[in-house]
Amino acid sequence: MHDAIKPQSGILDIALYEGGKSHVAGVANALKLSSNENPAGPSEKAKEAFLRTVHTLHRYPNTDHGSLRQAIAEVHGLDAGRIICGAGSDEVITFLCQAYAGPGDEVLFTEHGFLMYRISALAAGATPVEVAERERTTDVDALLAACTERTKLVFVANPNNPTGTMISAAEMARLAGNLPPQALLVIDGAYAEYVQGYDAGANLIEARENVVMTRTFSKIYGLGGLRIGWGYGPQHVIDVLNRIRGPFNLSSTQLEVAEAAVRDQEWVSRCRTENARWRVWLAEALAEIGVPTDTSMANFVLARLGDADEAEACDQFLQSQGLIVRRVAGYKLPHCLRITIGDEASCRRVAHAIAQFKGLR
Repeated sequence: MHDAIKPQSGILDIALYEGGKSHVAGVANALKLSSNENPAGPSEKAKEAFLRTVHTLHRYPNTDHGSLRQAIAEVHGLDAGRIICGAGSDEVITFLCQAYAGPGDEVLFTEHGFLMYRISALAAGATPVEVAERERTTDVDALLAACTERTKLVFVANPNNPTGTMISAAEMARLAGNLPPQALLVIDGAYAEYVQGYDAGANLIEARENVVMTRTFSKIYGLGGLRIGWGYGPQHVIDVLNRIRGPFNLSSTQLEVAEAAVRDQEWVSRCRTENARWRVWLAEALAEIGVPTDTSMANFVLARLGDADEAEACDQFLQSQGLIVRRVAGYKLPHCLRITIGDEASCRRVAHAIAQFKGLR
């Protein structure tokens, strides 16, 4: 590090985020089940919108994201004026930390929560506070007990990544209702669309002034490569976030493709149904060979091996078979592997490979 030119406090404490692996050395055409991507990809309407945007690439995008916000509002029954869009929900999380947390403030998140909560808190100069879960599920009592007069943000992913577990609307409301007055509850709904009938906290936001939700187009909509997300909250929060949002943070392509995607709810429903079908199948197949998983409400399962050594050996075996899953030791789950729900062939292939591995032990 340079003797005189130094970053602000907290930056050098950030461990670089590592996404799921995409390649295995020496293996061609490996099957990637490490990043919770929709195996069906985006809808045809989204693809058509993408192709149309090539004709207007010389034009700046609009700065208020009005058309996309209106589409999201119509589909989800929300107020378009209280929606903010970002480069993935990650950017909205960054906005929240930048706007509401700084030196001397605390940002709470759960033990096995998304790594970007810690990273964004440290980048803002705030103190990240990790709170224990109960059997890999958010513990509302533990979160409330960890709150102090310095708590500014409380992040809860529901369903959670990488566990797939979630808490009820009643528990979420109890959390929101008992937070210190200066704290915001942020419900990360990246996987909300995989839960039939779940509003990701929208009703709670309408009833309170201290709740925000974040959403993404990267998962069920199959648009991870375009980086589009959004948030919804009280007007006083959205007004603040828009003050720090860059005027051109989303391209015209991002805006138009996301609008086409969100209006194609028939595609979302089809993907949700297929995911649920093969998620149940894979969990049952793993259970039959002695590999337990918690009930997942997302598009992955968290396979629990005997210990860290077995998880590492299983991961290496899967890679030798051209299968890439996600090691989650960085989430304090060294004995686990997170496996994305792929199509039928992918699920059958990974289940068969793990059964082979267990037979070799």
